[in-house]
Amino acid sequence: MKKNDLAELLKNNAYPGRGIVIGKSDDGKYAVTAYFIMGRSENSRNRVFVTEGEGIRTEAFDPSKMQDPSLIIYAPVRVLGNDTIVTNGDQTDTVYEGMGKHLTFEQSLRSREFEPDAPNYTPRISGVLHVENGNYDYSMSILKSADGDPSSCLRYTFAYENPKAGDGRFIHTYMNDGNPLPSFEGEPELVGIEGNIESFTAKVWEALNPDNKVSLFVRFIDIETGKYETRIMNKNVK
Repeated sequence: MKKNDLAELLKNNAYPGRGIVIGKSDDGKYAVTAYFIMGRSENSRNRVFVTEGEGIRTEAFDPSKMQDPSLIIYAPVRVLGNDTIVTNGDQTDTVYEGMGKHLTFEQSLRSREFEPDAPNYTPRISGVLHVENGNYDYSMSILKSADGDPSSCLRYTFAYENPKAGDGRFIHTYMNDGNPLPSFEGEPELVGIEGNIESFTAKVWEALNPDNKVSLFVRFIDIETGKYETRIMNKNVK
């Protein structure tokens, strides 16, 4: 599979929607994840990422302008022991609770489907990074309608054991802008993970469409120690 330049993929797609990147830094020392949100409506754009415990949640930038909190206010990132869970919706809590009861990542998502936002039926994309005793693996999932037919849910899980340094996978909700929005297709895209947390965060943030981008979360987890660094970028700044 061809390795893509993440920045180029983002620059060439005005509306990938929400996206998750997971991989390993090019020096092999860090498990890396990024999550971004975008918006076309005022309601979707009226958000910021804020820290909550070891994770983050979305919050209204201007509460007086919030119209409908469903599907846009949730905790995208939560930490359960050695697992970092990253998703594009409240299924973060579903995975957290399921894995806390010793279900697998895939089993935990069995109770969920795509979002009920006809006619888009936005896919639920999710990921989990497992870092323990110097070992690292991750999985990604997408739950999507069958070509816009809400009577059928397609479930795909992708597992990556001992990922190569500098390799990452990128999955996003939409192939591009449209009406209705076309759901992501195929295996998560192979992308390069380059630089430190500062340069990687800047690269992703600058590549996102300036009109549609809302917020970005990036975390680098030391594979040997489990300690992490986090960066949050919000377009809306008070």
